[in-house]
Amino acid sequence: MRFLLDPEQRAFADSLNALLTAADTPPVIRAWATGDRTPGRALWSRLADSGVFALAVPEAYEGVGPLPVELAVAFVELGRHGVPGPLVETVAAATLLSELGESGPAKRLLPALASGEALATVALPGGGPFVLDAEAADIHLTVDSPEAPTRDTTPPARLHLSGSGSGSGPTGSARPSLDPARSLTLPHPNGELLATGPHVTRAAAQTLAWARLATAAQALGVGLALLDRTVEYVKQRTQFGVPIGSFQAVKHQLADAKIALEFARPLLFGAALSMAPADVAAAKVAAGEAAYATARTALQLHGAIGYTAEYDLSLWLTKARALRTAWGSPAECRAEVLTAVSGGDPRS
Repeated sequence: MRFLLDPEQRAFADSLNALLTAADTPPVIRAWATGDRTPGRALWSRLADSGVFALAVPEAYEGVGPLPVELAVAFVELGRHGVPGPLVETVAAATLLSELGESGPAKRLLPALASGEALATVALPGGGPFVLDAEAADIHLTVDSPEAPTRDTTPPARLHLSGSGSGSGPTGSARPSLDPARSLTLPHPNGELLATGPHVTRAAAQTLAWARLATAAQALGVGLALLDRTVEYVKQRTQFGVPIGSFQAVKHQLADAKIALEFARPLLFGAALSMAPADVAAAKVAAGEAAYATARTALQLHGAIGYTAEYDLSLWLTKARALRTAWGSPAECRAEVLTAVSGGDPRS
């Protein structure tokens, strides 16, 4: 099956690519990594004006969504240009508030997310132990369970809000990430209780799928950027008087990377159409592994310069590795796919 974007979706991708190309993102990424959020927030506002964050927000709360295919289109471009910040987490927060079925928290928080006025980070079961860029986020959402489940009962999940003027925030200092432009912090265990009950559990499960879809799209964009940069580099770098791109072994490595990325693309957009958790998990594995393999190829073909922090390639190399395990490791996502295929038993 072929997944082709319609003219409006292609125009949307082209407009974001033009915006981000003009923005010259490498200095923005480096500023974010040092704690200077000003260039990143300015770029965030421009992305919001383009409708990126409104894609996950229903029209009732000043959004245009939910539109998962368009969201995937947008996040491919965000990954291609290495845009920093809690992009996936803001979309996840918007999805979580939308899926709750309670108008109070949604009406209070969603318009600011759609407009780009507020950045969000979120902690979900299955999403990992840390939250991303908590010190830069205005809204911190945490879903947890107050007690361990028993054989006969499932504990009601709770949704807490911290940050955004609530007087509480993340705990501890930031943990180092493989990507210098990403900071990881333990979520705050308390804060204002927004909701509790089984509907929070259901909303969190759907939100995890959206977070994984956006991460997969971002990873695909990172992989495409790495491939493009490496193709250009091997045309310029010479050995024995000829470009190394003319060597058969180099061509094979780049072809393998291209094939892996192009195989991931239909999985991504197929998952965006179905939004089935197993489909999304499969797309995340394919896109994350393809981007990571492309990063390894890019590093090998660039040689020692690829390790240099001052060289822009490094900004995408580290992001490919970080996104590979963000919102579910390859093993966790494969287990979800196997569970769905085997009817609930991953050992089948």
